[in-house]
Amino acid sequence: MEVPPQLRDFKNFLFLCWKQLNLPDPTPLQYNIADYMQNGDRRAIVQAFRGCGKSWICSAYVVHQLLLDPSLNILVVSASKTRSDDFSTFTLRLINEMEILHHLRPKDNQRQSKISFDVGPAPASHAPSVKSLGISSQLTGSRADIIIADDIEVANNSATMLMREKLSEQVKEFDAILKPDDTSKILFLGTPQTFDSIYTKLQERGYKSTIWPATHITQSHNEKIYEGCVADICVNPELENKSTEPLRFSDIDLAERKISYGSAGYTMQFMLDSKLSDVEKFPLKISDLIVTSIDNEVAPERYVWARDPQLEWDSSVPNVAFAGERYYRPFKTLGDMVEYTGSVLSIDPSGRGKDETGYAVCKMLNGTLYVPAAGGLSGGYSEDTLVELAEIAKKYKVNYIVTESNFGDGLFNEVLKPVLNRIYPVSIEEVRHSTQKEKRIIDTLEPVMAGHRLVIDPDVVKDDFKTIQKYPHESQLKYSLFYQMSRLTRDRGAITHDDRLDALSMAVAYWVENMAQDAEVKMAERKVEMLDKQLQSFTDAYFKNKGGSNTLTW
Repeated sequence: MEVPPQLRDFKNFLFLCWKQLNLPDPTPLQYNIADYMQNGDRRAIVQAFRGCGKSWICSAYVVHQLLLDPSLNILVVSASKTRSDDFSTFTLRLINEMEILHHLRPKDNQRQSKISFDVGPAPASHAPSVKSLGISSQLTGSRADIIIADDIEVANNSATMLMREKLSEQVKEFDAILKPDDTSKILFLGTPQTFDSIYTKLQERGYKSTIWPATHITQSHNEKIYEGCVADICVNPELENKSTEPLRFSDIDLAERKISYGSAGYTMQFMLDSKLSDVEKFPLKISDLIVTSIDNEVAPERYVWARDPQLEWDSSVPNVAFAGERYYRPFKTLGDMVEYTGSVLSIDPSGRGKDETGYAVCKMLNGTLYVPAAGGLSGGYSEDTLVELAEIAKKYKVNYIVTESNFGDGLFNEVLKPVLNRIYPVSIEEVRHSTQKEKRIIDTLEPVMAGHRLVIDPDVVKDDFKTIQKYPHESQLKYSLFYQMSRLTRDRGAITHDDRLDALSMAVAYWVENMAQDAEVKMAERKVEMLDKQLQSFTDAYFKNKGGSNTLTW
């Protein structure tokens, strides 16, 4: 059947579909999405706010593609099999109910179920015209000219890093399924569920993302927050914060939804801005750290922190945290240089698999903690690893070593002690934890960091980035202390690796009991002590010159 020229434009076909469904005419935003689906990139991501009708538009798009070319094989993949079946069922309904599509209706000898169906003119093929699968289904063996990935990322499969990694690997299978034709296409539809969204990773693989938020934004906001990915129809400074779909979602309606969803949920689900919403989910901010060179013997009595652009570290300090997060030098120092109260080395021994042995050196003075060294070592219980830990203890003159005892039942300490006795004899003790690791780490580090009482040497940041380069490119960041710090949530299994971060939290926890000391109080006490000494020195010298008693009588 020859398709009329007017119907070759998907926007016109969408209009007919909406009439068939007794829906109001498509809105300008819906037409814009439709145009992008037809004429956009071959590897495209449509990110549109909830309720805008993107899945219905895409169902119509699938039908339109079969209208133009009935020989196509189209695969629909969703987070669940039920979701993908609903998509294909709706698509088949359009074909059966629209008179202009009567020639596409499956014949008696063709497949025609919600799982898969053929269109009438389709040639004989192992692959149906339309097939629906869940993302966790067996994708191998399928072949497709067009792959529709409809909301494959949901809360249930993206809550933790392990889940997100699994989803990312599953999506890679699409490249093996897609036919090697110039017209072949992969189209993702969805709403991001997390900062580390699959849609962000896909852009790193060459996919083009276009975003349709619920309200208009300015071009500067588009560039700063969305990296220029927002559709032009939604960028209008004169309509800033006004609905992009006023015929369906009034400004009042959106305001009510914002109250209902909460600020973070609304920002994610309706403004499609994962950066802003995730700030509230990740409590450990590298911007709260003070980054400055740390002496091995002494430190100022107090550091003053400030979020000042002039205090930002330059690019020589690698930054693996979120966009907008920065490392800051201290605003100023107060008091004299004073010897540390003490120094501890914490060790989180590696278990099986790809874990590292995490370590951190932490010195304390006046309630402020100083970290001159931290990182991770591979090699498990090897002699080289044990020697390196002993050398670290010696270099930083630690007074005490604490180790995690949850693995190995004390074996690690027993093999480390002989090495320490040979290189740097020092007391060593095991600590055991019974609470959920993620919550324990956050509860330990958050108040210290938020109070700007954690000082990090810039070499720690640089070495942390340098030592992860030995790992595969796709996973190396997960071993970084500062990546672990900025991505940790209270959810169990929130990050894949936490060895370096856990070691740091152990070192901080060791000094927590002393953290109640107020630096200003300690400075005042020290000044009184120094005045007393000066007064005593003065009186001693005075009476020595007089040749009498050194007792003053007032």
